[in-house]
Amino acid sequence: MTDSVPKVISALAAAAIQPGASFESGRLVLPPVIFGISALGNLYRALPVAEKRAIVAACLRHTRGRAVFDGAGKYGAGLALEELGHSLRIENVAPDAVLLSNKLGWRRAPLVGAEPTFEAGVWKELKHDAVQDISEEGILRCREEGDRLLASPYRAELLSVHDPDEFISAAGPDPAARAARLEAVIAAYSQLASLRSSGEVKAIGIGAKDWRVAREVAQRVKLDYVMLACSLTVLRHPRELLDWIAALSREGVAVIDSALFHGGFLTGGDYFDYRKIEPQDPADRKLLAWREAYAAACARAGVTTAHAAVAFARLVPGVTSVALNTSDPARVGENVAMGMESVPDALWKDLAGAGLIDSKLEFLP
Repeated sequence: MTDSVPKVISALAAAAIQPGASFESGRLVLPPVIFGISALGNLYRALPVAEKRAIVAACLRHTRGRAVFDGAGKYGAGLALEELGHSLRIENVAPDAVLLSNKLGWRRAPLVGAEPTFEAGVWKELKHDAVQDISEEGILRCREEGDRLLASPYRAELLSVHDPDEFISAAGPDPAARAARLEAVIAAYSQLASLRSSGEVKAIGIGAKDWRVAREVAQRVKLDYVMLACSLTVLRHPRELLDWIAALSREGVAVIDSALFHGGFLTGGDYFDYRKIEPQDPADRKLLAWREAYAAACARAGVTTAHAAVAFARLVPGVTSVALNTSDPARVGENVAMGMESVPDALWKDLAGAGLIDSKLEFLP
């Protein structure tokens, strides 16, 4: 189930960011754990407002220094951003006590039917739909809407283009259409770069599931950070991606690893990369078998499946932070601790021996 990864050279291990250490490059300072807010947008289930407030309060309570929240216009069609802003105002949080990230590229649209048209079945009880809007003008519309939803005195100081991989792949097999969409993404970055140059935002980045598209964009745009989703996990860790992460580290680009659990699948959920698992499908049966063996190995080591997944990501040379999301305020402290605590070395040997991870990863103890 795991990509074949040859032995990684020693230089990669030397680039590792130690668990518990903050990453700092230029004007960008990131803690080991960043708080994802998709649960505030009713991901998988609609949370009571009081529970959302409690999640934000717990994130603030368990943070030393400046808490970093990562949102997106796509999360609940802007609902997550609204709820975050409301919660911060209720907690009377000073704007400079938090650092807010907004992944741009989706904005609100009227909800015509009973369910939104984007990512059907994933977001619950929404009052709006969302549409993709990636272009030179569209990215500014998304930014303005995001700050309006957060509402004064809060605004996003980290901006990225969200899902450029999905936007580009929608062109289909026509090379000319793909090239046009790629140029629209690059044009969007021209606006973000101007905002960075003027000091209106601290840093710009990218958030994508297909890391190859992220790398393609990074070859043409000076990025401050890269957020990977569903790409670098204990289940998936191809050598080519590890090499790119090491290269980013040498260039001073932060790498934020997110969706470490494949949309909740590794921790027992019914979704894999935000699609419903179908047990009758042969590929999904293989995934379920992998998960069962992985959970058994974690149990033998006395750690949770979530902790093992986070610990793996934090060991990868060049990964500066992990983004963790929860729908349970009682889990926030555990999430922060997972971002700084190691797991028994025997776990990695067990997983490698069972063929669940590659045995030639030099950065593993």
